[in-house]
Amino acid sequence: MRKLNLVLFAVAAVLMTAMTAFAQTPAAADHAADSAAGLKAIAAGVGFAIAVVGGAIGQSRIGAAACEGAARNPGAAAKIQTMMILGLALIESLVLFALLVVFAKV
Repeated sequence: MRKLNLVLFAVAAVLMTAMTAFAQTPAAADHAADSAAGLKAIAAGVGFAIAVVGGAIGQSRIGAAACEGAARNPGAAAKIQTMMILGLALIESLVLFALLVVFAKV
């Protein structure tokens, strides 16, 4: 019986809070635009975070492979370093393009 009373009061409390929501005036059209802008910003942030994580993983793999290649063949270390720097620059440019797209869309 005690659990039934607790459930009854909980349902009554939820219904009483819903009444205040129905008493409000309808939302203006600019509120929907603000909500859409907020969602755009969140989506842009998540997308940029994914781009940054991908770039960081790619750069770390290039660095590890360059170190391993230079350790295996010290004579080719200069060529490996040149190719590593080129790869790092290209990956970083992709991340910067993602940042540019984020600012252009938001």
